[in-house]
Amino acid sequence: MTQASPSSPSPATPPHTSRGALADFTTDRRVLLLCALAVPIGAMAAVVAKALLWLIAVITNAAFFLRFSAVPVAPETNHLGWWVIIVPVVGSLIIGLMARYGSEKIRGHGIPEALEAILLGRSLISPKIAILKPVSSAISIGTGGPFGAEGPIIMTGGALGSIFAQLFHLTAAERKTLLVAGAAAGMSAVFATPIAAVLLAVELLLFEWKPRSFIPVTVAAVVASVVRVPLLEAGPIFPVLAHAALVPTMLGFALLVGVIVGLGSGALTALVYGCEDLFAKLPIHWMWWPALGGLVVGIGGVFDPRVLGVGYDTIHQLMRGELLGASLVALLLAKGIVWAIALGSGTSGGVLAPLLMIGGAIGALVGSASGVGDPGLWAMVGMAGMMGGTMRSPLTGMVFVLEMTHDLNALPALMVGSVAALCVTVLLLKRSILTEKLARRGQHIAREYSVDIFQMARVAEAMDHNPPVILATTTVAVLSDRIAQGDPVLSRRQGTILVDETGRLAGLITRGDLLRVLQDGSAASTSVGEAGATDVTVTFPDETLHDAIARMLKRGVGRLAVVERSDSGKVVGYLGRADILAARVKLQEEEERRERGPLLRSSDRVSPITAR
Repeated sequence: MTQASPSSPSPATPPHTSRGALADFTTDRRVLLLCALAVPIGAMAAVVAKALLWLIAVITNAAFFLRFSAVPVAPETNHLGWWVIIVPVVGSLIIGLMARYGSEKIRGHGIPEALEAILLGRSLISPKIAILKPVSSAISIGTGGPFGAEGPIIMTGGALGSIFAQLFHLTAAERKTLLVAGAAAGMSAVFATPIAAVLLAVELLLFEWKPRSFIPVTVAAVVASVVRVPLLEAGPIFPVLAHAALVPTMLGFALLVGVIVGLGSGALTALVYGCEDLFAKLPIHWMWWPALGGLVVGIGGVFDPRVLGVGYDTIHQLMRGELLGASLVALLLAKGIVWAIALGSGTSGGVLAPLLMIGGAIGALVGSASGVGDPGLWAMVGMAGMMGGTMRSPLTGMVFVLEMTHDLNALPALMVGSVAALCVTVLLLKRSILTEKLARRGQHIAREYSVDIFQMARVAEAMDHNPPVILATTTVAVLSDRIAQGDPVLSRRQGTILVDETGRLAGLITRGDLLRVLQDGSAASTSVGEAGATDVTVTFPDETLHDAIARMLKRGVGRLAVVERSDSGKVVGYLGRADILAARVKLQEEEERRERGPLLRSSDRVSPITAR
């Protein structure tokens, strides 16, 4: 530690902030800068979404109808017959080549890659990914891949936000905000669901709940939804006739649908990664796996053309209750199996649209088999449940379906189904379909958010109120002897606070400082004030533990002297690593220790009257 004279102590005091200055949030005026940057990101993401949908339409027309046109068309209406098998195989071969010689990161459905960039890549995404990902996804979907455009646009919008952020002097946390802003804007532009896009950012991408990130992300999503109108028309994209207000029995049935969809979600996740494991055992390079997946897609398209492409028309039919009976069973089996195999092959494409179709088919099948209510309503509940369970994003699931349909009366049922499916999958599966992919790469993501205990606790609650204190004029030999003899106060701490004759803070000495002087052989003639440091980092009793820990890390120290805010020379406590860990242990006890509450404990006592 820094050598200094005890005659001129200079404690390193933290910024002078009073207890009343502590705020609910740490957001500062830089949020306005992030909002300003989010505006062009939202606009650009809408343009990119338009370009992606245009490219998908062009490739679909060229691949299945042998014409150049940008008019959206469903590949299931093709007249290629058995030749349709070739189309997805050729598209998948191209994607395999792009992945091997372009970037392997274009494989998969995009959201895990965005999560990886946020958590491990300091929110840096290369321009190559911003180009290759949407192009590869457009080829995959346009040649019949049973995927959606949301995963690719989330990854592409995120890449756009990241690249734009790299043009400015920003922190990694601020780049993360703009990356997620681009991702949310892309989803908002494709589906006309700005609220669901923001909720997806909060539940899945941001890994925090702070106005610093929430406000700019909202700005980008709203801007994208506004720019979408002249480019892609206004929403909703799947309008339905509003259902009547739901009675309690209908909500009970929504619970049943949610549970069944949750079970289906778990089975679907297992099927996808089971297929991925089978592909990994093949004795060929992974570049060829998408072609094998494309072969399955083509064969599936022969027997049920509805498995080809995004399937927005089929999703809309499910919401309107137009698919019933055997048609639902065929759609559920064909789409589920073909999609799982194709996704497991490592091709490029999103998961959201297939999840909507599969969840909708399960909900409609349960509803039509029971004869309760409208199958279209249960299809919507199934879609929300499949999103809530499979992606572990229940708020996004219910609001997403609501914004796509504008059926406000269905919201309670959507909420019940989405939360019920989440409950089932959380209890059955350790990870979601998104985080499982990262877990297989050796990365772990915790999806639970809570307020940091160190943000809530004050230094006064954790500090040692009987701090180890000694006069600065004491020799090193005397202090070391007292520690060796087991002094009840001095021996239990790695550091000792030094004070002058008036009891005011004069410095701090550590065990390392003592050992250095003892090795020099000058312990009897050297005072602890000379051996220790006078540049002492201090904290205040009313300061948060979070701020105190941040100061420890910044200064590279493991202990702080606690002084009065109004008098930085008056020592009132000692804060070390052990005290901080003790505060953390207290929270752990609150999570795990089970006991009767005071009311129940008092009721256990036998009163004198009863005893008689």
